[in-house]
Amino acid sequence: MFIIFATKPLNDGTKGFRFNIFGKKGMVRKRSKNKADRGWFTRSEGSTMAWYDFGKVTVYFNYSTARRKLAHFAG
Repeated sequence: MFIIFATKPLNDGTKGFRFNIFGKKGMVRKRSKNKADRGWFTRSEGSTMAWYDFGKVTVYFNYSTARRKLAHFAG
């Protein structure tokens, strides 16, 4: 069965959820800090994902292939 949109809760006790939209995986997390701390909109990148901050809400997108050199080192 082909699923277009799926969500799962986060396991670390924070407010948010994981998602899978047409095979693009990521998560949404609601932060408790003030909006002024992150600004209205910022974009950042890491070795395995990119994230967008919209005030208190942060949306993370996983890269389809990990950009780290040892991403599949132990398995």
